[in-house]
Amino acid sequence: MDKVIIIGAGVIGSAIARELSRYQLDIRVIERESDVCEVTSMANSAIIHSGYDPKPGTLKAKLNVLGNQMFDKLSGELGFEFERIGSLTVALNEEDLATLKELQSLGLENGVETEILNHDESLRLEPFLNPEVKYTLFAKTCGIVNPFEYTVALMENAMDNGVKLNLNEEVIGITKEENHYLVKTTKSVYEADIVINAAGLGSGKIAEMIGNDTIKITPRKGEYFVLDHFSYPYVTHTIFPLPSKKGKGILVTPTTHGNYLVGPSSEVVLEDDDFSTDTTTLNNVRESAKTVVSSIPFGETIRSFSGLRSTPSTHDFIICEDENFKGFYHAAGIESPGLASSYAIAKYLIDIIKESHNFGLNKGFNPIRRPFIKLNKMSMEERNEYYKRDKRFAHLICRCERISEGEILDCINRNCGAMTIRGVKKRIRPGFGKCQGGFCESHVLALLAKELKRDPKDIRYGNLDSVILKYNSKEDD
Repeated sequence: MDKVIIIGAGVIGSAIARELSRYQLDIRVIERESDVCEVTSMANSAIIHSGYDPKPGTLKAKLNVLGNQMFDKLSGELGFEFERIGSLTVALNEEDLATLKELQSLGLENGVETEILNHDESLRLEPFLNPEVKYTLFAKTCGIVNPFEYTVALMENAMDNGVKLNLNEEVIGITKEENHYLVKTTKSVYEADIVINAAGLGSGKIAEMIGNDTIKITPRKGEYFVLDHFSYPYVTHTIFPLPSKKGKGILVTPTTHGNYLVGPSSEVVLEDDDFSTDTTTLNNVRESAKTVVSSIPFGETIRSFSGLRSTPSTHDFIICEDENFKGFYHAAGIESPGLASSYAIAKYLIDIIKESHNFGLNKGFNPIRRPFIKLNKMSMEERNEYYKRDKRFAHLICRCERISEGEILDCINRNCGAMTIRGVKKRIRPGFGKCQGGFCESHVLALLAKELKRDPKDIRYGNLDSVILKYNSKEDD
């Protein structure tokens, strides 16, 4: 049985692991962070782009459109949140109409149908647009997804089908032997017949370990506002400005869980761990967003954050076998629309791998993953059944998002289960509400310590250096 090592457990590595688990392979995923979906996959716009704007003929164009089409089936099999809400790209003057027509033409080449709407049609469809809008480009296949849940679902299903996941383990060296690779990590050395570089921002460094210095990745930071969910009506589509050389611009979009995102900025940074935000940039985001959407309720802001994108020097996805090292494959430079393209990227890469390797099918492969229990999505009758079955489902831990103890325990005690406070937060949302964990975080920590049988001082917020409790403030008599 061939041994496969995938470096990176973001959305790309997780998608590759899940698709490869269809075959009789010994698959191990190595991730330096404390959970899956910890860097770029965790901090993005959560949009499944329709695919009308990538340059025709590129991998971005091809895989964006194919990937978009896969999400209905994937969400049905894996049980993650996904909605097709459509997008509107806004033109504020007559001169911009030509740009919308160019985007529409690109879409047709890529196989994406769009519609140009006039002022009245645009405002009927989306009343919260800037009233000065002249035209919009409507793409009905655009969607929104819960990226945390999607990535976790991919990895959990992969593990259900036999994949092994190593967390808190960094690859520090790779050696090519006669007919296999030795992958050295901070914890061990592994032998592999096939190595897949899906290391995101670190993919250039991984390539350098085998002497390939052609993969150049530049971190590009985007800063966002997160608005709380509120009861009064607001935008129901993803709203884009006209794109620029920096990207798709400052957007306004609902999320699958009822919040709203405003952002991102787009600035090159020197370090691949710079997740800071600053007032000047956020003020620019705020003012830019007001040009496409009127009356943004920034008073509902509950947090700001930043994410880093892996911008390649090629300006296209890098998905290939290494030119000089057979059996070593790259899935690098995966910037926007990488989330939308993710599963198509996995299938595309695996088709390349299968050109040189023959795999038997995993006859026990099960594509269905048991979704997380979400009482706040259920009817009262359904909730009562859970309350009767286990009183812990009636014990509310997170007031803002209305998450119970039973739901938290469920997300801990499963394959790819949560082992950190942020891990629980990503999976079922305690800490994502207005108080940002002020009331529930200590309770989540206690539940993690109890279920994982660890000292509470050993529970981390996220990565190993994110210590929550350092000393005992009281000692038992």
